[in-house]
Amino acid sequence: MRASRDQQPGAVTAPGCLGVDVGGTKVAFRAEAADGRTEESSFTWGPHRDAGRDLADLAAHLTAFPALTDVRAVGVAMPATVGPGERITAWPSRPAWTGLALGPALRELFPGAAVAWADDGDLGALAESHAADCPHLLYVGVGTGVGGGLVLNGALCPGPARGSFEIGHLVVDQDGPECVCGRRGCLQATASGPATLAHAAGLRGAPVTFDDLRAGLRDRLPWAVAALDRTARALATAIASVSELLHPERALLGGGFAAGVPGLLDAVAAHLTTLARPGHPTPPLAPARLGGLSSLRGALLLARQL
Repeated sequence: MRASRDQQPGAVTAPGCLGVDVGGTKVAFRAEAADGRTEESSFTWGPHRDAGRDLADLAAHLTAFPALTDVRAVGVAMPATVGPGERITAWPSRPAWTGLALGPALRELFPGAAVAWADDGDLGALAESHAADCPHLLYVGVGTGVGGGLVLNGALCPGPARGSFEIGHLVVDQDGPECVCGRRGCLQATASGPATLAHAAGLRGAPVTFDDLRAGLRDRLPWAVAALDRTARALATAIASVSELLHPERALLGGGFAAGVPGLLDAVAAHLTTLARPGHPTPPLAPARLGGLSSLRGALLLARQL
């Protein structure tokens, strides 16, 4: 466990809020006391076994986290798909959670506190909107997958009660590659980090690593430039399509893959400009501000709203 720089472990004791970012390999916590002091902690999951053991590991870490004293509200960022009856219907990273009644499990972990959860991409968008002081914002995160969220009038769209903003499964090319969801041409299947590397490998005729792609872009090798361009075009298509319907003031591009690939943001912005039409400009595009912290900060914002 690590504490933030302005206090010692155990200092957060006033009634407050807790944000939890549940990932496939790591779980992070950020507790905030009523006076604004914060404390953070995290742990890495052990080998995936079953949901019961995972929840026991989570409970054990919570017991050792002193900042939980008198927490009144908990917001949880979840990558899993949650369906009717608060049950998880899919979580590829930890498939044994499928069928788990998430609501009761979380309420048992945090007795006496109000608990809410939302998609991690949605909550990343909420945090980025707050950080940018922009109430109408589209956030797209490009990493192992493609996620993100939309904030309108300062609130998540469509909202936790109605599901998540699945921009990664927006179809951008009906003849495109097959997605893990079973459809063809989803944004995630075309523009995620692995999808970009796979396309680059096909063009190169040899495997391509992340470092290979970066080196190829630096040297302006045709296979690298073409792979980046396809990804940028797909991302711009998705952003323009969302903008036609919901008119965000700004779009942000984040995620580990996007942050590590030079030129991706500029390439997306260039394609986005070509998709504007008279009287309907596309939103300005900028890099996300919070990096890997966006979902955790969004979970804390969700807790504050309870």
